[in-house]
Amino acid sequence: DSLSRLFSRCGRVQSVDICEKPGLGEKKEKLTSKFFNRKTVTGFQVAYVVFRKPSGVQAAKALSREGPLLISTESHPVKTGISKWIASYAASVVDLEELKAEVDAYMQDYDKKIAEEEAKAAKEEGVPDEEGWVKVTRKGRKPGLPRTEAANLRVLEKEKQKRARKELLNFYAWQHRETKREHIAQLRKKFEEDKQRIALMRAQRKFRPY
Repeated sequence: DSLSRLFSRCGRVQSVDICEKPGLGEKKEKLTSKFFNRKTVTGFQVAYVVFRKPSGVQAAKALSREGPLLISTESHPVKTGISKWIASYAASVVDLEELKAEVDAYMQDYDKKIAEEEAKAAKEEGVPDEEGWVKVTRKGRKPGLPRTEAANLRVLEKEKQKRARKELLNFYAWQHRETKREHIAQLRKKFEEDKQRIALMRAQRKFRPY
């Protein structure tokens, strides 16, 4: 957001991509999940600013003559220190109901896909392939209960989905607790460091509250 605002004076910004290193990278897929597949680039970063019109690029090149650009200003300050940690912690708090709804929606789409594949396999059952072979399935001991490969896979997939859903929710709850514990520990450490620093400044008679 800061880079988009900074270069908006040159023209309308279409997108800003943050990368680990310069060069042509793979096209990023649009993230549809609010909780998963979020990769944060840390350390040295490269940004590619894409303008809607070529004139934006020419205007951006001319900015180098105006001196350095400031991302953090009085009107748009960038949060640092404790303020940044507090904002980061607040953003990490997850709505469990919203998370459960997203997981359920994903599993419904997955179930639908599996059902379509099974229906396609059942439709093709008994139909000769390109070499003339016909797939024959075994029948169970009880009449009316086909022991087909598709039926076995269906049972296994349902059990696998139940375990995956439970493990996913349990893992995210544990991860959330660990993240919360780490944030609180960092805030306490920073608070104690600030207290010691203020005490030292007071002792040296350099403390200026305003």
